[in-house]
Amino acid sequence: MAIPTRPLLLHPNAPLLPPTPQLRHHLSAAASTAPLRRRCISPHLPFPSTPLSLRPAIKHLPRTQTRASSSSPSPNFQTLTLTLPPPFSPLSLPVPSPLTIFKCSLLLSLSLFAIKRSVSLLLSPFFWTYFSLSWIFWPWILALALAAVGLFALRRCSLGSASALDQLAVVTAASAWLTLVPPAHFNGFLEGWPLALFLVYHYFFFFEPSVRRRLYGDLYPRVHDPKWDVRMPPHLQVGFAALVMIGHWLAAYEGPELHLVPGGWANLGIWVLIFMVLFMRYHSVLYLAKYSEKVAVPTAVVQFGPYRWVRHPIYASTMLLFAVHCITLRAPLSLLFLVAVCLLYYGWKADAEEALMVENFGERYTEYMNKVRYKLIPLLY
Repeated sequence: MAIPTRPLLLHPNAPLLPPTPQLRHHLSAAASTAPLRRRCISPHLPFPSTPLSLRPAIKHLPRTQTRASSSSPSPNFQTLTLTLPPPFSPLSLPVPSPLTIFKCSLLLSLSLFAIKRSVSLLLSPFFWTYFSLSWIFWPWILALALAAVGLFALRRCSLGSASALDQLAVVTAASAWLTLVPPAHFNGFLEGWPLALFLVYHYFFFFEPSVRRRLYGDLYPRVHDPKWDVRMPPHLQVGFAALVMIGHWLAAYEGPELHLVPGGWANLGIWVLIFMVLFMRYHSVLYLAKYSEKVAVPTAVVQFGPYRWVRHPIYASTMLLFAVHCITLRAPLSLLFLVAVCLLYYGWKADAEEALMVENFGERYTEYMNKVRYKLIPLLY
């Protein structure tokens, strides 16, 4: 029987079995034929201490040898050195100065105050009181917002880049601040004539763009010779606009409370004046457009329609409209004030326009001036 040349591997903790006589015989024969295998037999044990296991032999090295090999690095492997980044340093925040802290605190306080006041105003029942079809409370917030939109649209109109919506915004804002805001401020509510006059003003000042739309299909002015744009100096224009605004506010202050203004047949004459104003304005613009180029440059001396009674019916209709406003509010002193302002401003502007007409049409316009002697008011001026 052949003797195995490879020792049996036995686990160190495996229990030892008592050797049999046959096994002793084979071991003694192997020791005599292969002296090098004697190191596999323990002299103190009846059975060899070589572990019997199917695992790799390196796993069953002595504990001291395993620890030594694990503690000392093998020369066959390269040692990797890891370089760690420096420790993270916290951000250095700037320290605010006392002045900066004071400014931020003041801004926060003002913001909180404004928010508190706005919320309390919107939640106040008195802010939304007097709201119905015939009794409307005018909030100042909406009035100021409408004025801001109107001024922005007016600036676009002055630059020549206004749209139809911008023209509508200018007319709406001006009409509201002339007819609605003053009586709403002095009475606390709106009813009756201010609402009707707002629609009349709005329709009145939109006649000229309406004629452009009728003739050309849109609302925009055409490019023309700038010498026909007779404009007063800027300070006179601003002064006239301010005085007209003051006159409307004086009329709202002078007149009685709105619920004391009589109605019914007593206002029949006022409605006649209103229709006269609208008729005069519309036909004045229409006749001037028919006998002019691009609704700006006259090609003939207009002597038809309202031009048979006064030489400047467009200005006369505007002055008559302001007079009707004062009559409806029962404000005679404001009526005299507005008429005087319009006579001065429109008189100066009419003189400048007539000088230009005489320069271009000569005797034809001179004959017309001799035929129609009144500039603004028939039989008076």
